[in-house]
Amino acid sequence: MANLPKRATGTWLILSMFLVLFACKEEAPPPVERIRAIKAITVTERASGINRNFPGSVEAVDKSSLSFEVSGNVKELRVKVGDSVTKGQVIATLDRRPFELNVQAAEAEVKRVQVDLNNKKKNLDRFEEIRKKDAGAISQRSLDQARAAYESAYNTLSYSKTQLNLALRDLEKTNLSAPFDALVAERHVEPFQEVKRGQPIYDIFMEGAMEVVIDVSETIIENIYLGLPAQIRFPKSPDDVYEGIISEISSVAGTANTFPVKVVIKDTGGKIRPGLSAEVNLVLSSSNEETGFLIPFHAFAPGNTETTSSIFVFDPNTATVKKTQVETQASVDNNIVVTKGVKPGDIVAIAGVSYLRDGQKVKLME
Repeated sequence: MANLPKRATGTWLILSMFLVLFACKEEAPPPVERIRAIKAITVTERASGINRNFPGSVEAVDKSSLSFEVSGNVKELRVKVGDSVTKGQVIATLDRRPFELNVQAAEAEVKRVQVDLNNKKKNLDRFEEIRKKDAGAISQRSLDQARAAYESAYNTLSYSKTQLNLALRDLEKTNLSAPFDALVAERHVEPFQEVKRGQPIYDIFMEGAMEVVIDVSETIIENIYLGLPAQIRFPKSPDDVYEGIISEISSVAGTANTFPVKVVIKDTGGKIRPGLSAEVNLVLSSSNEETGFLIPFHAFAPGNTETTSSIFVFDPNTATVKKTQVETQASVDNNIVVTKGVKPGDIVAIAGVSYLRDGQKVKLME
């Protein structure tokens, strides 16, 4: 009876060892696969040719140099540079007194000629009445002279009325009005200054629509076309990039055999003003170069040659990436032009490329 506890203890010890050995023989659970999230872009932007930068300056698309249509002495300049003006607003006036005197003189001349015409008409009517009663009392020559005098007075009255209308029109032109809603860019004259007809008084521009004017040399002007996309930067904010498009190409060369080219800024954000210096980036077209797509630098893994590299293209059906060989050409800012290996709609990984492998399961970042 005294040995029974020792046997029970041994039995439990053997049973415990058996359970431990059995547990060790079971397979360990497979590790949970970690799915990497990738940052990606969709291939859409097409590019071709050589990347070139052109200095330029900003001008307003809708601009006007305002002047009086009559000569005179400036009485009032009602707005200053930077002011907003509305269509029809009077922004400057001339001294009206000389024009009012011209109107009075023209009115007086009309009255004088009208009296003379009335007298000539009465004289003609009298001669015709006498002629009817007695054909021999008034000669045909006298009647013709009376009729000619009347017609001359009638024409003189028409001329005098025209002169009066011109004088009234000139009086109206002593007010200078804005032709559209705009901002005042520059003032060219001072109050009480004598100005000529057509002499610039104010320069105004319509707010919002801006363009950059650049000069393109004769050697590359034929590679530029209307509608060519552009990127625009300004020294005051070099990190901001504005999208533009070629809107006008001059057919006549200017100084140094360069052609003026205008680039419209698509959206100024209300921050761009005329006179600012700018730099326009263009990808020039060329018949000797293939077209391609812009892919960011960070999307590329080392390739086999200087013109080939690899990128990882995401397959949404399998949620995996495929290592794809591509051919490259020029660089545009922080992008490389890919001529072969991708197509519109491809989803390309642009971050963490060095950690990816062909066929790896991934998910797209939100």
